[in-house]
Amino acid sequence: MTNDARRPFGRLVTAMVTPFRADGSLDAEGAATLATFLVDEQGNDGLVVSGTTGESPTTTDAEKETLLRAVLEAVGDRAQVIAGVGTYDTHHSVELARAAEKAGAHALLAVTPYYNRPPQAGLVKHFTAVADATGLPVMVYDIPVRTGTAIETETMVRLADHERIVAVKDAKGDPTETSWVTKRTDLAYYSGDDKNTLPLLAVGAVGVVGVPTHLFGRPTKDMITAYERGDVAEALRRHHELLPVFTGFFRTQGVILTKAALNQRGLPAGPVRLPLVDATDEQIAQLRMDCAAAGLAW
Repeated sequence: MTNDARRPFGRLVTAMVTPFRADGSLDAEGAATLATFLVDEQGNDGLVVSGTTGESPTTTDAEKETLLRAVLEAVGDRAQVIAGVGTYDTHHSVELARAAEKAGAHALLAVTPYYNRPPQAGLVKHFTAVADATGLPVMVYDIPVRTGTAIETETMVRLADHERIVAVKDAKGDPTETSWVTKRTDLAYYSGDDKNTLPLLAVGAVGVVGVPTHLFGRPTKDMITAYERGDVAEALRRHHELLPVFTGFFRTQGVILTKAALNQRGLPAGPVRLPLVDATDEQIAQLRMDCAAAGLAW
């Protein structure tokens, strides 16, 4: 658990997959086991549950609550557990936020409403409604490649005025705009795209919400801490070392290959839910090569 206001969720956070059983049902016991592995073995300071990597569009509200409670019971005393509550319906997001607070979540992750592409004024009202709904800190997730709408710099600056909007998961891919926000606000920026973590540290980011960090958490954290202590050469060496998995886990789709990697390592993951499909033998073979190139062979 972190008490550092500059980085409210620590340095290393993983957007956790949601383990399913072979029949596609929720595996809450597996989720607890995986969460324990991520915190105790991979060094995660926090976990996001029911994010995109957690296949949140295909889990029910009841499953989200069961999953959250299982992860909290497993690691909630030693890691920040952040509940994904983002939907394209503000009312539904508010309901999920209140349910997450009641279940004991430490914080909320709210993605830009997707598909309906609201104007910036709508984004302000949406995120404000979610932040007003509970007493929990909120991380705003900016990922226009998925949502179709970028959170503009002026909008982000307005959101920063809210006392509970404290952080951003930044997958915009625009370090100049990120720089303007880190210059003008105290928002804690977390890279939402693993390959851009090192570049974003240079413009004010404090950590990562990662996906390959399911299996490469410690070297990723080492990269961040090396940069922070001024050893840029070591941070770059780590970045280069991890590039094969920064790329490899996303060759088809992050959830698909992360679950494939975990299954190969004997960790709880299980299948994905439609409309996603499980990795092919060829994709798994490539993933094995990518992981080996980054120092993890199986």
